[in-house]
Amino acid sequence: MNKTNPAYEKAYAFAIRIVNVYKYLSHEKREFVLSKQLLRSGTSIGANLAEANGAISDADFSAKVSISYKESQETKYWLNLIKDTGYLNVNSFEGLFANVDELAAILFAILKKTRINKNKHTDK
Repeated sequence: MNKTNPAYEKAYAFAIRIVNVYKYLSHEKREFVLSKQLLRSGTSIGANLAEANGAISDADFSAKVSISYKESQETKYWLNLIKDTGYLNVNSFEGLFANVDELAAILFAILKKTRINKNKHTDK
């Protein structure tokens, strides 16, 4: 059965945008170091969610979602740095930042809910 996973779908769509930004930065701007960092963190969000979907325990699921959340925070850092060093224009930055900020909020909500549910199970 294939259930839709909005967080994963958003992360996958974001990863596609990040790959395209990486291609732009490396081919057009000839920037290779910062853009590679952005590529790694921005695509890692969805990769870790894919692993979370195959988690073998609640703790495993929570750990993978936590890594995704941390990668979203790192991606914000690289986006800001790339913008502030003049490699990315403000309009492109704002769209990408809004996407990753939304993902971060979703991931944080998932973590909060899984921790609340864990506490309910351990309080019994």
